[in-house]
Amino acid sequence: TGGTGALGAAVVGALVQAGAACTVPWLDEQEAERFPYRESKQVRLVGPVNLADEDAVKRLFDGVSSLWASIHIAGGFAMSPVAKTSKADLMKLIDMNFVSCFLCSAAAVNAIARTGQGGRIVNVAARQALEWRSGAGMVAYTASKAALAAMTLALAEEVVKDGILVNAVAPSIMDTPSNRAAMPKANFDLWPKVEEVAATILALASPQNKVTRGGIVPVYGKS
Repeated sequence: TGGTGALGAAVVGALVQAGAACTVPWLDEQEAERFPYRESKQVRLVGPVNLADEDAVKRLFDGVSSLWASIHIAGGFAMSPVAKTSKADLMKLIDMNFVSCFLCSAAAVNAIARTGQGGRIVNVAARQALEWRSGAGMVAYTASKAALAAMTLALAEEVVKDGILVNAVAPSIMDTPSNRAAMPKANFDLWPKVEEVAATILALASPQNKVTRGGIVPVYGKS
């Protein structure tokens, strides 16, 4: 999920290079049109898909014939102090970051179970999910990502008996065009590159990962 975004495209590119077949749901049509791997024979674009809709997620995963790894990158970000954050603002972030990941993880467990071969789930948390005090000014976002991190650890314990290893990465600010535009005076050299974060995700999703589960792996670069 989130495969048409900056980090997602880096992950899909690495998966394609490794020979994987990828199903990539999209919500934003313009983002899907810009997606660099839309013509790849190894990539199947599906959309629009609202990942906070349980029925839509079920249809998405039912359409995958054989699933080894489910990588959940889709999410959203917003900054605002608590005093200016409405319930609607909070619920939007919870839907984008936590509910979407929860529903996709549940569907992935069922889809992987159908293969009988085990598999991998990798979620994307955030630095604030580990370092709560750094979430000042973005409390709603921090809470939604912290819920995702807690879910990852609990789920990892629940499904290890089924041969499914569950982990997450926790990026700091990544070097993307939108982040550069939002923070033009920052030192971009300190930010982790999306390709570097993608490499960590692939390692966790790989069949070669036979022991790592229940991890929230920091991918901070030098920041």
